[in-house]
Amino acid sequence: MGAIEETSKAAGSFMEIMKSQPLSLALVIMNILLLALLWSVYRSADEARAAEMSLIFKAQSDMQLLLSRCVVPDKV
Repeated sequence: MGAIEETSKAAGSFMEIMKSQPLSLALVIMNILLLALLWSVYRSADEARAAEMSLIFKAQSDMQLLLSRCVVPDKV
């Protein structure tokens, strides 16, 4: 139970500091919101990159198929 008590003491002292200094609370909240925004941006960028890569691979596959039809087989 020692770790739980220490954690609750630390959380209580953190809350007391935030009550006495509202600017610090605002900075903490702003940092959390900034992290959420960055996570959202990176997630959407990752989805867009995955979609772009699948389109590139499909285009390469189609190009290989077209080029394979352009080769004239040797006449025997």
